[in-house]
Amino acid sequence: MLLKVIDLHVWFRKKREIIRAVNGVSFSLSSNESLGLVGESGSGKTITALAIMRLIPAPGEIVKGEIWFDDQNLLTLSPNEMQHLRGKKIGMIFQDPMTALNPVFTIGEQISEVYRYHFGCSAKEARERSIEMLKKVGIPGAESRFDVYPHQLSGGMRQRVMIAMALAAHPKLLIADEPTTALDVTIQAQVLELMLNLKKEMNMSILFISHDLAVVAQIAQKIAVMYAGKIVEMAIAEEIFKNPMHPYTQALLEAIPRIENISFNRRHLKSIAGEGWGLVTGCAFAPRCNKKLSICPRQFPPYKNISPTHKVACWLYA
Repeated sequence: MLLKVIDLHVWFRKKREIIRAVNGVSFSLSSNESLGLVGESGSGKTITALAIMRLIPAPGEIVKGEIWFDDQNLLTLSPNEMQHLRGKKIGMIFQDPMTALNPVFTIGEQISEVYRYHFGCSAKEARERSIEMLKKVGIPGAESRFDVYPHQLSGGMRQRVMIAMALAAHPKLLIADEPTTALDVTIQAQVLELMLNLKKEMNMSILFISHDLAVVAQIAQKIAVMYAGKIVEMAIAEEIFKNPMHPYTQALLEAIPRIENISFNRRHLKSIAGEGWGLVTGCAFAPRCNKKLSICPRQFPPYKNISPTHKVACWLYA
């Protein structure tokens, strides 16, 4: 097992209030496997990824849990040990490449830093390897693009630069946080295809974070559905789409736009009523659920194994 997250809790303390952004998350990821972490904005997906990278911003803190990567508990590593692991063994693509890339350095300088820091390459060797990486992610005229600044590239090209930086050291795990959100459909498809090709070529695992199940379907072998800091359903991708069990997963799938649902007399899209965060106790989705039982607001359900590769936390099945 390459990555194993066990009972992870991440809290943000604000005066007298505690926000449980991640509230008991557990999942695992094998070598050369892809897992999609899906949910609405604010469900805790990005905080889970930042916890794995040990990059939780203040006033957040990991209050409980274990994160095992390559037989090491990341929560026991020193800041210096973690710094050497980031980029070299775990790469991350952040959501917005315009803010993730440093605007005052050329893209070549930013990619070269990976080779200089982790491998001690000379400036010349780092440049050569960076240009080779830019070519690998499909950036035309890589030699000339090496010396341009982020603002001189399109959104799709900036995202490819982010992928090049994340994969420069050939990490075992790539965490991709909404990597296609700001891209048009054509560029989005190209980026997803690129990631799948590089995954196969580099024999790496991918943790792919998104709010869009339609996008996740193209890249993930397993899918974990998150709601209000908890995973409410997890299965191989085929089972999630063919047999969704949790009412929240069902609602997410119904909200995907489909051409057959569009007509001159019916133009509206389905949505999930209510707001994203619910109860602290019980099932947080209960206030928005049209199938809730009397126990739902009072107690969070145990996980039920629907099959060897499919589990759900819902009182309808417990």
